[in-house]
Amino acid sequence: MLTKFYFLCSMCLICIFGSTPSYSQDHSSGEIIYKTKMRWAKVVQTLPYLSKEEKDRVLMTWGKDEDDEQGTKYILQWENKKTIYTFKPTIAAEEEHNYSWRKNMYYLTRDYTTNISQDLKETLGKTYLIEDHNIKPKWKILNEIKEVSGYICMKAETIDTVKDQKIIAWFTDQIPLSYGPAEYNGLPGVILEINKNDGNLVIVADEIHLGKKTTTLKQVKMKGKKIKQAQFNELISKHIVESIKSQRNPYWSIDY
Repeated sequence: MLTKFYFLCSMCLICIFGSTPSYSQDHSSGEIIYKTKMRWAKVVQTLPYLSKEEKDRVLMTWGKDEDDEQGTKYILQWENKKTIYTFKPTIAAEEEHNYSWRKNMYYLTRDYTTNISQDLKETLGKTYLIEDHNIKPKWKILNEIKEVSGYICMKAETIDTVKDQKIIAWFTDQIPLSYGPAEYNGLPGVILEINKNDGNLVIVADEIHLGKKTTTLKQVKMKGKKIKQAQFNELISKHIVESIKSQRNPYWSIDY
């Protein structure tokens, strides 16, 4: 029934949006460049434990309707059922094949053959290497559809219980791979858009290149304090609790 629903949704959107990308494209390798936009003023206003002075200060800095149009670009690359997600390098870094241009280390890798994930994250003053089985969010697929970057997408949602965030994903079965940006994967199609807490943070596909041989799927030096995902979640939870007690914004120090 679910497959039939996908097919009917796809046929409906073909009529609405016109021609769509071909299913015959090579999906075995490729890359997607995502643009991430953070709305700090909106985030701060939703944190009840922050003082009015802190909220006013952020509003003065960012403005009520701030929208970082440029955003921050990330890149998801895959080949041989392995993926890597990291900051998109600058042109200079690409020429030098050097991805240490960012102060904070941030590499998220997935091996879908062994179902093992390795995430290198620099946060809270340390570099952590989170090695575990690929833990997929518990998605609920909804009967809503829209177009994202030229692809027919279906809606799914989940809850981040660590940060108490509502996550909306838009995925397309026109690219029948369970990959996605950041930690988000496990749907019957590549995730092209993530929306956290009604637009506080939005990740959307900006460029999609199927069949492109990857350049960053090389051996990155994955060195850091080795922990499991549950241990890392405990560190984040503890930081959030301490920040609430101190009336501080926890997301100045960790990913939103």
